[in-house]
Amino acid sequence: MSRLHRPFRLLVTGGGTGGHTYPALTVVREAGARLAAVGGSLETVWVGTPTGLEARVAQQEGIPFRTVATGRLRRSANPLKLASPTNIKDMGRVPLGVAQARAIIRETAPDVVLSTGGYVAVPVGLATRMARRPLVIHEQTVRLGLANRVLARVADRVAVSSEATLPLLPDAANARITGNPVRPELLTGNPDKARASLGLDPGRPTVYVTGGAQGAVQINRMVLELLPELLTKANVIHQCGTTSVEDARAAAGMLPAELAARYRPTAFVGPELPDVLALADVVIARSGAGTIAELTALGKPSLLVPLATSAGGEQAHNARHLQSRGAALALVGEDARTDRLRDELDALLNSEEQRRRMGDNAAAIGRPDAAARLTDLLFETDLG
Repeated sequence: MSRLHRPFRLLVTGGGTGGHTYPALTVVREAGARLAAVGGSLETVWVGTPTGLEARVAQQEGIPFRTVATGRLRRSANPLKLASPTNIKDMGRVPLGVAQARAIIRETAPDVVLSTGGYVAVPVGLATRMARRPLVIHEQTVRLGLANRVLARVADRVAVSSEATLPLLPDAANARITGNPVRPELLTGNPDKARASLGLDPGRPTVYVTGGAQGAVQINRMVLELLPELLTKANVIHQCGTTSVEDARAAAGMLPAELAARYRPTAFVGPELPDVLALADVVIARSGAGTIAELTALGKPSLLVPLATSAGGEQAHNARHLQSRGAALALVGEDARTDRLRDELDALLNSEEQRRRMGDNAAAIGRPDAAARLTDLLFETDLG
């Protein structure tokens, strides 16, 4: 932070999904704002894949974007299938990606490289090590992703989102628990604004159902089966994605007027999301790393239905970790049934004390200042 005679140069890599992309973007914004506040400036280059979410995000933010070759490892429970021709072909692209990344690093001379995971992070991280530039990697989930399992052995510093990750590291001495950065605007919601704009009953608790931007058909199906009974006890804001929104609206049309007045189905929740989350007394959601970070930063009680096909079963691990801390209820595998959801939801809606206790436990895990913590680590790791 004391070097203000030239811009601070940050190279960011990672992406493919929002879970890798948005934490990096939040840190870029935090670092830029902090430097500007003391008369400095930030120069950022983002290295990713041309088809990943990171390419669109970098363009929207005006961040110079570069690409390198990378390979995707297709997981399989059968070790023999890991050596498939497609996997071998893709892994053969990694050396090319490393060479391309080294050229980018020579050109940009970053003060520090931040890697947030995804397949593109491997060649960039290895090239960073070869170029003897400082490398900070960030893990969003409880367990290490494949890229970070490789890079944890060569990184200067490892930032993790949970203390449960520390025993999984090859060397925890260079690790720091930062949390997983969340967008700061999510922490500033106004529940009264959401209640007024949606016209919801102030005398009833509110359940927010979300499956992420695309919705979650499994969660939508269970909620629609429970809808008439659920609306006798609560308001429901249902973000169900474009695939299921017409089904949700059709279900709403069959409800008695009194119950329909408590139900708000929508394909997508946009700028009003902070207010909706502030209003929610219970959240039903998947358990991706970003969702977990947001719910714990806000101290929200939740019912989590993990995506069964998530890479390495990470969503199930995330959900079970929160449940073990009394911060959520997890419906995993055979427990992801409508009757179980009804029973667990009834218990939460019938007990304000249980909701308060679960919310407090979630807040104890959450780190709303994660972006600031990770930015601190970047500046500390800078070559100086």
